[in-house]
Amino acid sequence: MQILIAGGSGQIGTLLSRAFAADGHGVTILSRKPRTLDGTSAIEWAVWDGESSTQIADEIDRADVVINLAGQSVNCRYNALNREVILSSRVNSTRAIGHAIADAANPPFVWLQASTATIYSHRYDVPNDDVTGIIGGDEPNAPDTWRFSIDVAKRWEREACEIETPNTRKVLMRSAMTMSPDPGGVFDVMMGLVKRGLGGRQGDGKQWVSWIHEQDFIRAIYWLIDHELAGPVNLCSPDPLPNSEFMRLLRQAAGVRYGLAAPAWLLEIGAIGLRTETELVLKSRRVIPTRLLRSGFEFQFADWGTACVDLCGRRAQRLE
Repeated sequence: MQILIAGGSGQIGTLLSRAFAADGHGVTILSRKPRTLDGTSAIEWAVWDGESSTQIADEIDRADVVINLAGQSVNCRYNALNREVILSSRVNSTRAIGHAIADAANPPFVWLQASTATIYSHRYDVPNDDVTGIIGGDEPNAPDTWRFSIDVAKRWEREACEIETPNTRKVLMRSAMTMSPDPGGVFDVMMGLVKRGLGGRQGDGKQWVSWIHEQDFIRAIYWLIDHELAGPVNLCSPDPLPNSEFMRLLRQAAGVRYGLAAPAWLLEIGAIGLRTETELVLKSRRVIPTRLLRSGFEFQFADWGTACVDLCGRRAQRLE
């Protein structure tokens, strides 16, 4: 296949590009700043401003699969400027890709559009799935930053859905945190905290954590390409768990006996210093992949304990 990845220079794009190239597929990454990726000559780079559909028309026309991951990182403070950039970078890039697909003489057979599991409500009682899950935004006493993230997710998906692509199947990938041992990724950051004795529960530890192992994420992407799923699909493990248990299993896999707990007020102070938001750790994301499971997809790493052991071992090998 010829696979086009917009916004493919981040962690997720790197994982996918590496896997696709290793399997012999042609990969082109659309980015504002083209570069080489691990010296892999099979991966091509093309300049894109993130807004123009005509600029990417030729690339779209020769692609079998389009994956749009474009968007400013949410790992920042949600001030007015960052909010505008976070929203516009997602909506504008999605609009451009959608129109390029709609106008293509030879459109791709599938468009995998990034979304986020953050779109669901902050809840503890029952999980949100992609069939009956409750979209968030109306939770009482939810911080403004949480409502902003949900609004962005809804606008992001709405932009993709409003563009008609009759010859291209469209999938909205509501992804949870993807765990890989790569440097700088979310798992790597968590392990850094654990190794420094800071891997205790965060907040009250009752908020649910949804996640997916990198190998299952890549396998799920292939599954979405090969199967006739369309619309929203949750990309997450079927084993979400409370933060306190999530961190306990991570410490256990890392061989660390103790982790200092971080109350919500301390996390708020830390978030200011790190120029990020506590929503990333305090919002309860209890999400399950009903549509993937019903379609026959089988997880290699369905539970967090098993996934932790694998990720810790591979991270240790990387650091040797």
